Amino acid sequence: MDKYANSCHRTMEKRKNVVVWIFYFMSEFYLGSNQVLRIGGIFETRENEPVSVEELAFKFAVTSINRNRTLMPNTTLTYDIQRVNLFDSFEASRRVCDQLALGVVAVFGPSHTSSVSAVQSICNALEVPHIQTRWKHPSVDNKDTFYINLYPEYTSISRAILDIVTFLKWKSVTIVYEDSTGLMRMQELIKAPSKNNLKVRIRQLPTDSSDARPLLKEMKKGKEFYVIFDCTYQMAAELLKQLMSMGMMTEYYHFFFTTLDLFALDLEPYRFTGVNMTAFRMLNLDNPAVASVMEKWSMERLQAPPKPDTTLLNGVMTTEAALMYDAVFMVAVASQRATQMTVSSLQCHRHKPWRYGPRFMNLFREARWDGLTGRIVVNKTDGLRRDFDLDLISLKEEGNAKLGVWNSFTGLNLTERKKDDANVTASLANRTLIVTTILENPYVMYKKSDKVLYGNDRFEGYCLDLLKELSNILGFSYEVKLVSDGKYGAQNDKGEWNGMVRELIDHIADLAVAPLTITYVREKVIDFSKPFMTLGISILYRKPNGTNPGVFSFLNPLTPDIWMYVLLACIGVSCVLFAIARFSPYEWYNPHPCNPASDVVQNNFTLLNSFWFGVAALMRQGSELMPKALSTRIAGGIWWFFTLIIISSYTANLAAFLTVERMDSPIDSADDLAKQTKIEYGSVRDGSTMTFFKKSKISTYEKMWAFMSSRKNTALLKNNREGITRVLTTDYALLMESTSIEYISQRNCNLTQVGGLIDSKGYGVGTPIGSPYRDKVTIAILQLQEEGKLHMMKEKWWRGNGCPEEDNKEANALGVENIGGIFIVLAAGLVLSVFVAIGEFIYKARKNSDIEEAFCFFYGVQSRQLQRHPSISSTGTSLSTDLESGRLLGDDLTSR
Repeated sequence: MDKYANSCHRTMEKRKNVVVWIFYFMSEFYLGSNQVLRIGGIFETRENEPVSVEELAFKFAVTSINRNRTLMPNTTLTYDIQRVNLFDSFEASRRVCDQLALGVVAVFGPSHTSSVSAVQSICNALEVPHIQTRWKHPSVDNKDTFYINLYPEYTSISRAILDIVTFLKWKSVTIVYEDSTGLMRMQELIKAPSKNNLKVRIRQLPTDSSDARPLLKEMKKGKEFYVIFDCTYQMAAELLKQLMSMGMMTEYYHFFFTTLDLFALDLEPYRFTGVNMTAFRMLNLDNPAVASVMEKWSMERLQAPPKPDTTLLNGVMTTEAALMYDAVFMVAVASQRATQMTVSSLQCHRHKPWRYGPRFMNLFREARWDGLTGRIVVNKTDGLRRDFDLDLISLKEEGNAKLGVWNSFTGLNLTERKKDDANVTASLANRTLIVTTILENPYVMYKKSDKVLYGNDRFEGYCLDLLKELSNILGFSYEVKLVSDGKYGAQNDKGEWNGMVRELIDHIADLAVAPLTITYVREKVIDFSKPFMTLGISILYRKPNGTNPGVFSFLNPLTPDIWMYVLLACIGVSCVLFAIARFSPYEWYNPHPCNPASDVVQNNFTLLNSFWFGVAALMRQGSELMPKALSTRIAGGIWWFFTLIIISSYTANLAAFLTVERMDSPIDSADDLAKQTKIEYGSVRDGSTMTFFKKSKISTYEKMWAFMSSRKNTALLKNNREGITRVLTTDYALLMESTSIEYISQRNCNLTQVGGLIDSKGYGVGTPIGSPYRDKVTIAILQLQEEGKLHMMKEKWWRGNGCPEEDNKEANALGVENIGGIFIVLAAGLVLSVFVAIGEFIYKARKNSDIEEAFCFFYGVQSRQLQRHPSISSTGTSLSTDLESGRLLGDDLTSR
């Protein structure tokens, strides 16, 4: 059987050679009237792909040239196609020898590297142009002078990828490649970390199967959101399906595909996922001529029997097919310029080159053609295509959008994009967002209802109203879920986050609508919208008990120092007035106006009377003493003005001190807390308030954090509810946001805010880094702020019943505890006056007894004289009168 098979094979080869020679002589005969140029195509076949896309494009181009006689009016283009098995370089060498024997002006294909090298060596030896339309990495010492490749040069592709990564401002990127050639195309990007701050991670797709889901799972777990896939469009189609099944087709991921045929695939299922998908496209679809050719191609492919590639691409022309089409047209352009060129039969074993080969090769390199892939210019030195344009295309909801053009010389040039529609709901309409939040009054609370509630209906509060307003503006729906660990989000010593911040980092949630404070450390790992509420840290403490004024509270309007100064002023003015009155002659007067000749004068301003004048003026009472001299009147007037101001100030301040109970608080500020250790204080664990004290460099706050950290088990609490209970039941002060304190104090009259704001900050809506929702949420919040809805929502949820004893405060009736001291002073004054009166009586009695003794002594002496001298008796009446006058005179002197 083997001998019979070999015999049949030799017979078939002989017959084939005969057919080739017959066909050659017939073509030579036909050249006499109409020139015929033959091109050869060697295409590799696979089991599931009997006819490649390049072969179809090869035939389509030849047919198009022959139909359009304007390009080659006197020449007919024909072809010879040879199919070889994949990786069979020996078979490819034999087939190219057969084509060269027929006489061809150029050889196209094959595509595999080993077969390309074999065919290229034969073409170089016989000086026949060898044209490639697939990527090939040229060797350093490339001496293939008859080699042409219209596929973009690999170093340019590498630079284009690096420019895109730089334009997108990626800080980290994952490269996923299919085979080793992908690393060559990524060499510029791989070297980039040494030049700028870029983290590059390299992964390889599975080689034994097309299931990349285990690899994608690792990438998802590693939070690798920026990925470059270097693979064929067939593998890209499978990857897109697997990415969809892995839940990675979201707005947080950005995928860049190096294949130039990504947008030839059916991307309809991914349009509304929000995923960022970018790639290059070489086909110049903006050109009407290109669009016309592609439309004809699609019609022919859809009418032909379905094939794997055409079914996958839905009849759309691939880049390799377009490059093959342009390469055939380049041969036609070069042939048109060639005159008196004949094609001869070449034998591989004779090593006799084609005499017109170098000339035709030069014409090909000098040719220019605006093809399906843009302007085609071939480098004269190495035959590579270096000057080309790549359209940067991105997947949008409305379809494929052109962002710009990358040129191999000028780099990336962004096209002028139309301004986004003023309606910001475009990218959020009909989307369901996962919203994480935390139970905190009045932001998020369980709704009280007799019925069992489900979903978003379970909650109410300020944040739920805010979320509803944002939904109405932006057009999205939402699902509210409570944070799993019940924390806002803080970073531990290992740099790991928890709470709502962690859920945003892990993309478990799309938004965090809660009293989440915008801080520096959080801003580095998540994005925040503009603040919807501004606030600061303050101290929540129980209200101090009121202190009773006391029986001597009437003295409180003036400080003890002022009372002492007033007393000293009264004594000093009295002394000055006494001295001035003694010194001034106008204050002395004659006590007996009927006796002008009397030398006796009197002054009313004695030391006691001067003091009485000052006290009477201070008590706002009149006095029988009136100054007569100008100097004493000036002193008295100044004292009256002084007493007017003092008494008016005392009276104005007396009512408040007697009717209002004063609060005696042990702390008034954060400094008071830091200076003592008796009152324990702290904040909610892993919250922004704790982070503020932990990161603060101010000495007072550092001291407070040292106190709190030393008592973590008691000072740091799980939530605000626990802190409020601690404040009410123990001697504890809670550091928390002023808005929460305002809400709590409106509902619990035993609590109050102590001191002012320690800092200033705001609450914002949190989103993952790079989220497209952040800017749109910010715009919506600004709109709500301008419309006043944020203020109305706060009034709705912060308004409480109030504290009646404070809201309806009236003046308290004065009791004994308020003014009882006045009665004490009155009683003391009366008792003092009684004792003074008794003293005066005793003093006066002793004074009168002394006068009577003196009178009796004088009277006795006179009586003895009368007895001794009777002659004086006649004058007894006169003597008695004199004695009486002497007694009265004595009384007057005594009074004086």
